[in-house]
Amino acid sequence: MKLFVLFAFLAVLVTVASAKEDHEIFDLVTALEAAEGKGTTFYSWLDVPQTATLTQINKAYRKKSMQLHPDKNPGVKGIHERFARLGIIATILKNTEGRKRYDFFYKNGVPKWRGTGYYYARFRPGLGTVLVFLTVLTSGLQYLVQTMNYKRDLRRVEQTIRDARLAAWGPKMEPLQGKRKVKVNLGGGPRQDGGGNVIPGKMLDMVVEQGDVYILDPSGTMHLLDTSSATPAAISRTWFIELLIRGIRKYFPSATQSQEEVDNQQSAPMGTDDGPDSHASETVTHSGASEGEEILQGGHAAAVKAGGRRRKATKKR
Repeated sequence: MKLFVLFAFLAVLVTVASAKEDHEIFDLVTALEAAEGKGTTFYSWLDVPQTATLTQINKAYRKKSMQLHPDKNPGVKGIHERFARLGIIATILKNTEGRKRYDFFYKNGVPKWRGTGYYYARFRPGLGTVLVFLTVLTSGLQYLVQTMNYKRDLRRVEQTIRDARLAAWGPKMEPLQGKRKVKVNLGGGPRQDGGGNVIPGKMLDMVVEQGDVYILDPSGTMHLLDTSSATPAAISRTWFIELLIRGIRKYFPSATQSQEEVDNQQSAPMGTDDGPDSHASETVTHSGASEGEEILQGGHAAAVKAGGRRRKATKKR
């Protein structure tokens, strides 16, 4: 086991070392073409063939270095960089392993994508760039999750509506007049536990009236169930935008307060609550959510909280 770990560690070191050499070659190829022209190679710049011997490479290097020496080219822009680049290229071609690595890319071409390590090392982002990237990434993922949840909630709402109509109208699904109170199984039908016992799904009281389907809570209030009950995805509900909005509301409350709210606050007596409707809405929210939370997580409660349509069930005497 220890021997295997040692070999694995050595393999990682060799891979890292070869990747570093490759990155150096990539940089040299890019810089050489930028300075000497597109398509310039190590061999063409030294004016030797790809099959040149070590002696030929040394001779070509001495000749080229004399031409590019900074002392013989005073005031020439970029001469120091070209001279230093020549020394590095000659060193690679004189080294057996280095030349073998370069010949591979000379024959097959330098890859367009050179690995994340290469780009990170050369374009190392600052803390601000990293934070912006992570913010955009996490917000995008959160928006994607919202979209998936919205589609799931839509399917569950539509399935619940179909089940309620089926229970009220029968297999023919022909609309009937009047209200019909039904029970809908939210668990997707009965299932069995490990011992073979049947476990019924959670039953929800619902009312079907014409084509409309309502959730009936224990207080007798009916809440219309339709596709608008599901909460769609929104950029404004991602964590960063929500954080910004909360900060603005906290430190600049007047900027986010509508004129109507200001007028209501000025006209409302001190010490009064929002009236009976607010208590009724709160009661509906808690009672309705306890009954239908499995199909309307974030849907039914949101619809009621936002002032969704609700009506009181009439009781026949």
